[in-house]
Amino acid sequence: MTQPTPTLRGNNIRYADFDTLCEALDYAATCETGFNYFDGKANIKTVLPYSELREKAVELAKRLVVFADKDARIGLAAVSTPEFAIIFMACQYAGLVPAPLPLPVTLGGRSSYERQLQRMADTGDFHALFCPASMEPIMSSALNDQAIPVMTFEELENLPAGEETRPFNKDDMCYIQYSSGSSSSPKGITGKQSTVMANCHGISKYGLQVVENDRCTSWLPLYHDMGLIGFMLTPMVSQISVDFMDPNDFTRRPISWLQLISDHKGTLSYSPTFGYELCVRRWRRDRELDLSSWRAAGIGGDMVRPEPLTEFEDLFGDMGFVRGAFTPSYGLAETTLAATFAPMGQGLLKHTIDMDRYERTSEAVEATELTKPEHRRTFVACGKVLPEHVIEIRDFDDNVLDGNKVGRICLKGPSVSPGYFRNTQATEACFSADGWLDTGDLGYWLEDQLVVTGRFKDLILWHGRNIWPQDIEWAAQAAAPHRCGRACSFAMGGIGDEKEIMLLLECRTRDPQLLDEIYKAVMAAIRLEVGVPVKLQLVPRSTMVITSSGKLSRARVKDKYLKGKILDLQADSPLDIVSTEAS
Repeated sequence: MTQPTPTLRGNNIRYADFDTLCEALDYAATCETGFNYFDGKANIKTVLPYSELREKAVELAKRLVVFADKDARIGLAAVSTPEFAIIFMACQYAGLVPAPLPLPVTLGGRSSYERQLQRMADTGDFHALFCPASMEPIMSSALNDQAIPVMTFEELENLPAGEETRPFNKDDMCYIQYSSGSSSSPKGITGKQSTVMANCHGISKYGLQVVENDRCTSWLPLYHDMGLIGFMLTPMVSQISVDFMDPNDFTRRPISWLQLISDHKGTLSYSPTFGYELCVRRWRRDRELDLSSWRAAGIGGDMVRPEPLTEFEDLFGDMGFVRGAFTPSYGLAETTLAATFAPMGQGLLKHTIDMDRYERTSEAVEATELTKPEHRRTFVACGKVLPEHVIEIRDFDDNVLDGNKVGRICLKGPSVSPGYFRNTQATEACFSADGWLDTGDLGYWLEDQLVVTGRFKDLILWHGRNIWPQDIEWAAQAAAPHRCGRACSFAMGGIGDEKEIMLLLECRTRDPQLLDEIYKAVMAAIRLEVGVPVKLQLVPRSTMVITSSGKLSRARVKDKYLKGKILDLQADSPLDIVSTEAS
């Protein structure tokens, strides 16, 4: 029976203190740890020790050196298999720049996926695209008008081999990481060897404070920075074993994620808030779990919502989950991955503020017993900035703010990307000449910890108030949790106070009576909790546009709505719905 790689290295721990990924894998290959791939029922499928990963990567690199010139870009389908890790590292040894690409299932349809892929291929100027044989037809179709060869993983074995590798040095590029496109078209973020190693070092030594018996467990997609950097590269360069589960398997069987942690004594594992929420919803009390080994249950990738996390704590606390294990953090692909981490063992540091005061003054003032319930909003602190990095909260005149004043989150440090690949305009808009990154996020300080409140572009200004679309969406979902799915709120038309605030809410029913009940319950909740006039439209499931990292793209949902491509369940007849969906 196949056994996963051990937790203990069999060699001295090193905290990503290398110049390049190749140097890091050279050392990891002297250890006994590695990658392990499991199916949806938490059964082991394949084991890839770091020694074998290096051997296969070097062998393939000698073929890739002959195949393409140094620094050529390679589009690489980011499947959760050993082949992805081998080809990614082969590119490092061959001096080629891999660009991990999202998979079709996450982008809501073939045509949408093909458009995304075409934009990525255009901006990345790919020399070739590598993918599993099962994905070759859709990849070739997407690149039909471009002279970019699409090759299967199996075909790479038939490339002629050279004698030498051509590894990157510390000043070279490492990869192109595509942004998720939550508010715009995907941009290729340049990862250099130096920025990647700096972030991996900060994560392992200071953020997660890695120890000898740490073991990672991950279902996160490898085309997203939290999956690629957080749970493939950082563990590899820190010689930690990783237990992988395919994201699609997680969606179908989320409890298998917890089963892996329980079976193999996982200590480090991350998820956006919705992953923990899904586990609560799918728990059937049909097995015994021991989650006592899980010392850092990270939260990242989207806004940290305290309510679902508290439910997770309450439910799985009986199975050994420690309340202090929750580790909120903040980061983005433009700073490789991580910028802040909550102190180990702190858990959820909650801060409930007076939203009425906040919307009028942009100050995060703590709620008191006099604050009306509908004006309360609880945020979670995302921790302290990593060493050698600096965060400033600035107003829109670039004045630095302190205390509880909300402003733009700006960041500087060795992990910050040099910019977007061959996109000078976008780079100049976000990166300053002296190394500062304007993240596009808003936040404030809770003593020495960062609190993130949302993205500036999503903010709705109405009658002198700053309205967060998340507040509207969460109020709607809470009003009918068992019959509704995702929600999306945005402003449209008019100037200033003449704007109309739109709310789209996915429903799991098409029964007219139930839809009417949902409509009334949601509108009542919005009036009570948010207090702004909202135009509500109930829509079918899978209406929302979701980015490759699982985030809601409000900009693209709005565009879809304005183009008349979203159905109104209370206005359209069943015949209209069927015919439109079929088209």
